[in-house]
Amino acid sequence: MALTGRAALLAALGSLPVGIWAPGWTGILAVNAPIALACACDFALAAPVRRLGLTRSGDTSARLGEAADVTLTITNPSNRPLRARVRDAWPPSSWQPGTEVEASRHRLTVPAGERRRITTRLRPTRRGDRQADRVTIRSYGPLGLFSRQGTHKVPWTVRVLPPFTSRKHLPSKLARLRELDGRTSVLIRGEGTEFDSLREYVPGDDTRSIDWRATARQSTVAVRTWRPERDRHILVVLDTGRTAAGRVGDAPRLDASMDAALLLAALASRAGDRVDLLAYDRRVRALVQGRTARDVLPSLVNAMATIEPELVELDARGLTATALRTAPRRSLIVLLTSLDTAPVEEGLLPVLSQLTQRHTVLVASVADPYIARMAQARGNTDAVYEAAAAAQAQSERHRTAEQLRRHGVTVVDETPDELAPALADAYLALKTAGRL
Repeated sequence: MALTGRAALLAALGSLPVGIWAPGWTGILAVNAPIALACACDFALAAPVRRLGLTRSGDTSARLGEAADVTLTITNPSNRPLRARVRDAWPPSSWQPGTEVEASRHRLTVPAGERRRITTRLRPTRRGDRQADRVTIRSYGPLGLFSRQGTHKVPWTVRVLPPFTSRKHLPSKLARLRELDGRTSVLIRGEGTEFDSLREYVPGDDTRSIDWRATARQSTVAVRTWRPERDRHILVVLDTGRTAAGRVGDAPRLDASMDAALLLAALASRAGDRVDLLAYDRRVRALVQGRTARDVLPSLVNAMATIEPELVELDARGLTATALRTAPRRSLIVLLTSLDTAPVEEGLLPVLSQLTQRHTVLVASVADPYIARMAQARGNTDAVYEAAAAAQAQSERHRTAEQLRRHGVTVVDETPDELAPALADAYLALKTAGRL
């Protein structure tokens, strides 16, 4: 229970004439006694808060950057109308900064024996599960002098999914895939490693594609046609160690890696390949296996939503052992990690041969665009020193990438905006070359 500002204002206004004409306890009682009686009546006429029934409904998931509407239904079983202010509390990251007060507070009136709905619109700023906190209700009497207040726990969870901003590149990558598959008329047909069909020889065809046995059985020259490999296994490995927590721009490196992994998974599933996901630092954070082409993308998005980078060093040996158990047969292993010199040389390189002996390995890393801008800076002494430091950092990354390439690893090192399409292009190049 609490006094309202209206009751305090009435008491203050009543104190003025008392102080002028009748100072003393008699005057104070003459003014405050009626106000106290009115507050008591107001409190008695206010609808009880504890007896209210509250239920939730609405969205249970939303992509990062999109809105999620959660509806709160308030039922008033008493015989008094409910005049209330409601605060629907959620974690601070459920709204854009500065909008929490307006979005979480509501006014409503619920007649006796009826129910009303209020909708809280969330705009989360981080991935993960956002769980509703408490619903605080302040019920006012008809005079607005006194109020009842109570708190209810009404559980609800909204899962904030990765935004998948690289989806815009998917149509162009699928068009390239159709070209490789021969379903679109192009000048140069992509040659895979799987036999597709026989057709009649056309001048300009590669003579090495002539099928002499089929030619001997018919009156025309027959040529073999090929298609890109299908039904291959791709294991996407997310490094969730400390290097993934570093921020590039406004988001952690892990978020850019997730976006690239989602574009690759969408493209590979359309190409007829099987995609699994492993998130690892010192233990398995997420594992998605055996999903169909229709279910793989929703499964990956849902698994990635709650993954956060851990401030621990990546256990490269444990990751290698887990990846080998997850992919027992020859696969394409896509490792989204950092190209920092120390973690690669001390952790990944000593165990890399265990992966490359059995699998095709592709390492993708998020480059910091700020370093590229620093390397081009000139004009004063500080800028020159910054450019030198940036050039040294770039040189170390290039040297690390070259070490990986000497072990037969394909390396993709791009900024967050370019990593996803570059990784998709690398996958298409491997598929065209028949290296999956």
